[in-house]
Amino acid sequence: MHRRLLFAITRRRWLIITLLIGAVLLLVPPPRGLEVHGWHVLVIVVVAVLLWVTEAIPLPAVAFVIAFGQVMLTDKGPDQVVMSFWNDSVFFIMGSLMLAVAMVKQRLDRRIAFVLTRISGPRTGRIAFGILVMSAVIASFIGEHTVAGLMLPVVLVLVSSSGEDEAGQRRLAKLLLFCVAYGCIIGGLGTPSGGARNIIVIGYWHRWFDTHVGYATWMKFTYPIVLLQIPPAFAVIWFGMRPQRRELSAAVAALHRQVAEEGRMGPREWAVVGIFAATLAAWITLSDRVGLGIIAVLAATVYLVLDLVQWSDYNTGVNWGVVLVYGAAISLGEAMKDTGAAEWVANGTLSQLAAIGLAAPLALLAVFAGVTLLFTNIMSAGATVAVLAPILLSMAQRAGLHPVIAGFVIALSSAYAYLTVFGTPASTIVYGTGHLRTTDFLRLGWRMAIVSTAIVLLMAALYWPHLSIPRPAG
Repeated sequence: MHRRLLFAITRRRWLIITLLIGAVLLLVPPPRGLEVHGWHVLVIVVVAVLLWVTEAIPLPAVAFVIAFGQVMLTDKGPDQVVMSFWNDSVFFIMGSLMLAVAMVKQRLDRRIAFVLTRISGPRTGRIAFGILVMSAVIASFIGEHTVAGLMLPVVLVLVSSSGEDEAGQRRLAKLLLFCVAYGCIIGGLGTPSGGARNIIVIGYWHRWFDTHVGYATWMKFTYPIVLLQIPPAFAVIWFGMRPQRRELSAAVAALHRQVAEEGRMGPREWAVVGIFAATLAAWITLSDRVGLGIIAVLAATVYLVLDLVQWSDYNTGVNWGVVLVYGAAISLGEAMKDTGAAEWVANGTLSQLAAIGLAAPLALLAVFAGVTLLFTNIMSAGATVAVLAPILLSMAQRAGLHPVIAGFVIALSSAYAYLTVFGTPASTIVYGTGHLRTTDFLRLGWRMAIVSTAIVLLMAALYWPHLSIPRPAG
């Protein structure tokens, strides 16, 4: 009996520790300048972050903890809390996941590999660079976990057919897998549909600053950054994981034979591609009027109507827990803003930064980038943005920085989870092949983190000021 109890306590130690920390903080009087409801929201944030980082309970369960905490510890009623979980941003995340299911069902992975190798030829360096570029381009428009899932079979086919010995295959696999992971991370910056973190920031701009940033406007600010990061990313990967064999002729020939046996793309495959292209056009041209989320779920519905997918495909292929987690994260960010908790933390932090000479605009953006990068390597990008954006955007507003500029730095930096296996879905997926070690991510990741952060700050200083920055509507 005692052993069972000890085992249960040991197994749930982080949950118990987190709940104890939350209980102690609730007993502490609110700090000066912060209302009790604002203090309670910060306690919920601390508890949620600890649960996210330690994974003491399943992530969707953290969403319910956030909802329960708001109802019990703030002045929000249950209807208000539930409504804050659902908005166009959450619809967009849900719809994007559904669109990705349709893409995967048509098994377009080998077609992608065929096109890639036709362009690159058999040379290993060109194939690796092509995988990096193709992963980045596709991940700009659909979720990185989907792109990693599409590209992973391509890599494994090339590795297994390479003719290398075991050591050579492992090194080749590392090279190509990092090209997939880094391509997904870099590409996810390019459009709102590249990651939930992007749409969360867009939602905050709209609700808090009455500023609308559309699909095309986002691309104007961020896609040059995607393109600028590709060459240094390839250099970091290539010199860190240089392969033994410089040509993969046998692997390319085997892949082309497989595609030839499958024949040309059929009407269903072309229909899936065509509908997605129409969806992308609608996001660019109609999102200002009807919203990104409504377009996404409408496209997912069209796939159902045309019998290109079944509801059972969505039901099993979409991680509905992820949708719930993002809804909770957005709701928590709203609570931080509404109760004044974000502003209180922002004011205090800004005063401390000013005291050490870090309140200048570019220095402040560097702080935003560094803090965001640190958090995103220990918990999901969406959760990082949901927790930090209310505070950092409030700091930016108080310091005279345009919230759009600050928001872009936060969103982009939240993508740079290069250092850990669990930082991004793409990294987790490629790590699951067994070819990579956690130390590989650290060895390459710190270099990419420095390069990517430097590029963002340079663009913020030299490129973005020359663009037409969106102003509040009306």
